[in-house]
Amino acid sequence: MISAVGNDADEVFQVLKTAKTGIGRISLLETVHTDELPAGEIKLSNGQLREMAEMPARYPCSRTGLLGLIAARQAVRQAKIRDMGEFRTGLVSGTTAGGMDRSEVFYRSFLDDAGKGRLRDVVTHDCGDSTESIADGLSVRDYVATISTACSSSANSILYGSRLLKSGMLDRVIVGGAEALTLFTLNGFNSLMILDRNICRPFDLNRNGLNLGEGAAFLVLESDRIAKQEPSRILCEVTGFGNACDAYHQTASSPDGHGAWLSMNKALMTARLHPGDIDYINAHGTGTQNNDLSEGLAIEKLFGAEIPLCSSTKSFTGHTLGAAGAIEAVICVLSLVNQVVFPNLNFNQRMNELHFSPVNTCRSDVHLRHVMSNSFGFGGNNTTIILSVYGHEHLH
Repeated sequence: MISAVGNDADEVFQVLKTAKTGIGRISLLETVHTDELPAGEIKLSNGQLREMAEMPARYPCSRTGLLGLIAARQAVRQAKIRDMGEFRTGLVSGTTAGGMDRSEVFYRSFLDDAGKGRLRDVVTHDCGDSTESIADGLSVRDYVATISTACSSSANSILYGSRLLKSGMLDRVIVGGAEALTLFTLNGFNSLMILDRNICRPFDLNRNGLNLGEGAAFLVLESDRIAKQEPSRILCEVTGFGNACDAYHQTASSPDGHGAWLSMNKALMTARLHPGDIDYINAHGTGTQNNDLSEGLAIEKLFGAEIPLCSSTKSFTGHTLGAAGAIEAVICVLSLVNQVVFPNLNFNQRMNELHFSPVNTCRSDVHLRHVMSNSFGFGGNNTTIILSVYGHEHLH
């Protein structure tokens, strides 16, 4: 994982424990909103990212692709994969803006003079280009796919990768997503009037919108047969997943949270778990009026009076759009491995419509077996992933 709170999972873990946000003043993206709109920006230039990604300078690559390759390389190293061709291996990556960052460089010159603008800045525009860059960098050849379902993109990559394993199509899948900050997304979300001028406050009565962020995260999923050859490498299991599209509105969540309830319930069903088995929910929790109310109502409908510990970690990283599901899945893995729940920063006052409050301090007095991660996208594309400690069947 690479994000505004750290350049790898270990750094991220240390920052999350200190409850220090990575959201602040924009300094790399050239925008007129520099002093107005805070964001979770990674303070590394494209040149520095290219070195970290081990990407030769002669190859065109978007910032999204560089972030993705950095995180994917980390995942492969952590999984101790020595030969990518040893098993049938695939890559599934989620993103929304793709190579928009380089396209903006092209059009800045092109709009001034139609004879200017470097075409090599446009060839990386397609969402699939960043996936291809990652696959080439890792030498993944058996299967490559890109998912773009708005803010549930990389959560759906985890879901899809799990299904590829269950179906026997692949033995190993590297799943995740990447997203760079761009003028397109910053101005687009600003036009929707859902960006907070301060650091976001998910689930707070006085919440006022979200902060955008950038980053990437990848996980290595393996079949039982492959993973059990070296059980010491196993961090946890993907035990449940659910996707539901309520199609209520182009950008708004259904006010009663029906789509969110459907995805969470489906995830429980595939995991063969009951609501009471879930020990922690990493909520989508963007900080907008609509999302937090919709998700909160769905959580109350599903869990009733026994709501597990819950928090949104977007007040650390910002909302990383297509990468959010994978980034928050990695945070959930950190929670499971270290038996800790990270706080919902900036929470002060419970919403009038809800009967629960998120965790607002770092909690290590927990016993986590099963954790749930929610990712809800525009158009009502809702996805829930359940991660469990290895050998969870012995814990019921």
